[in-house]
Amino acid sequence: MSGFRVARAGPLALLQDAGRFGVRHLGITQGGPADLHAWAWANRLTGNDWGAAVLEVTFGGLELVAERDMTIALTGADLGIRHNQQPAPRWRTLVIRSGDVLSFSAPVSGLRAYLAVSGGFRGTAVLGSVASVTREQLGGFDGQGSSLRSGDRLAITRSEATGDERQAPEWEQPDYRHTATLDLLPGAQIAAFTGSSLFEAFNALWRVDQRADRMGVRLIGPALRCAVDSLISEGISLGAVQVPPDGQPIVLLNDRQTIGGYPRLGNLTPLAASRLAQCLPGQAVRFRATGIDRALRQHRDFLSRFR
Repeated sequence: MSGFRVARAGPLALLQDAGRFGVRHLGITQGGPADLHAWAWANRLTGNDWGAAVLEVTFGGLELVAERDMTIALTGADLGIRHNQQPAPRWRTLVIRSGDVLSFSAPVSGLRAYLAVSGGFRGTAVLGSVASVTREQLGGFDGQGSSLRSGDRLAITRSEATGDERQAPEWEQPDYRHTATLDLLPGAQIAAFTGSSLFEAFNALWRVDQRADRMGVRLIGPALRCAVDSLISEGISLGAVQVPPDGQPIVLLNDRQTIGGYPRLGNLTPLAASRLAQCLPGQAVRFRATGIDRALRQHRDFLSRFR
């Protein structure tokens, strides 16, 4: 059944479930939500199970017309979202009626907003997931990983418009305008970097470059120097911090390649990668070293709130 009609397509709106796993040996990346935290809260507020598909809207520019009554939740970035020309609430449930209009204008705070529908969106599963990966033409509403286009209709699994109101606690609602502190697990080739480079890596402010997408985010700052020029390509995980010869780090995100040969400082935690995914070009970030025990404890605590 159709839940929404796309009246105006923005630059990038993709269907994302939890991601596509167990296929990297085939050279296929995971996809899934760039901001795991906001995605998980959108599903929790609408009563969906972990893994239900959610619409990820980047930058805005999208206008949707409801084709039936539904309960929805909007989380993540403030993209100037309006419901029937009035500001739409974020991080809480909202009942919309057939004919209502949702519009996403432009970033006010953050980069990616998440729209969940009670019951979940329905897409075309490829290799066990509906996660959209445009480069690989997998998943999404059409099975080809396509971004939404004007005139598309978004299918949902069922129609619900309950009166139950749910809201995320204030401490779970990030303020994306602040400098982002990103937890990084040192590892891989970190010992091969010069002492001054390691000092700069964890003490300098880095700026998000214009060259940023769902594959990765390039950071601009002091040039980092490593005694290792290149490596035999090895597996790349979510949040890997690669340093190419120009010394400017690249943090790899959900649509990254599956292998790479640049030396790595280490790896962002999943929630740190999520926070970086909400940073606009020019925004400041800093790295903070963390340990495996602390990182695992934090991630398990996060997952326990949703499963």
